[in-house]
Amino acid sequence: METPKNARTELLRQIKEEVVHLLDSPLVLERKKNRVFPVIGEGNHNAGIMFIGEAPGKNEAATGRPFCGAAGKVLDDLLQSAGIERKDVYITNIVKDRPPLNRDPSPDEIALYAPFLERQINIIQPSVIVTLGRFSMRYIMEKFGLSEYQEGISRIHGKVFPAKAEYGNITIVPLLHPAVATYNADTKSLLTKDIQVLASLSLPKK
Repeated sequence: METPKNARTELLRQIKEEVVHLLDSPLVLERKKNRVFPVIGEGNHNAGIMFIGEAPGKNEAATGRPFCGAAGKVLDDLLQSAGIERKDVYITNIVKDRPPLNRDPSPDEIALYAPFLERQINIIQPSVIVTLGRFSMRYIMEKFGLSEYQEGISRIHGKVFPAKAEYGNITIVPLLHPAVATYNADTKSLLTKDIQVLASLSLPKK
C-alpha cells in the first residue's frame, strides 16, 4: 500500500526523533561526547531512487548530512554523469551514527539501526535501491532474498537485480562505495560506468 505523500514527511520526522533520542548505545554515547549529529538521510521524500551507504563519516556527523565530504563529492559527480539531480533522490545509510575513527560498522550496530532504514524504505517506497559499499550491499541483498547472488561486491557491482518489497516490485543495483575513488582514482571511471545503468531504468511516476 502506498504511503500518502503528505504523510511521508511526518513519518520520516518521527524516525529522526527516535534516532536522536535513541537509548544509550556506544555510538550514541560517542555522538553525545563529541557533540555531533546523527545522520538520518536527506532528499526527495517521493524519490524513485534511494541510495544507501554504510555509516556516516566525520564530515557527515559534524553536519548531520549524508555524503557531504570527499565521498559525497564523488557521488555528486556520479549522479551528474547519469543525468540525475541529487535533489530528486533520497540518500541515507544503514547506521545513523558515526563509528569511531570511521571504522566499519559492527553487526550489532547494523542490527540496531537497520529497523530505521527498513521504515525509511517502506515510507519512501523507491522503485530502485542503490547500495553503496559491501556492508550496504550485503544487508539489502539478504533483506530482499538475494543472498544466493552475493559473490562479493567486486563481481556484482553495476548489475541489476529484480526483487520484491512490501509495496511492490523493485530493482536493486549494488555499487562500489564512492569513497574508493578518493584513494584510487582508477575506480572513478568504473563507478561512472556502473551508475549509467540507472539512466536505462524506467521509473514509474509517483
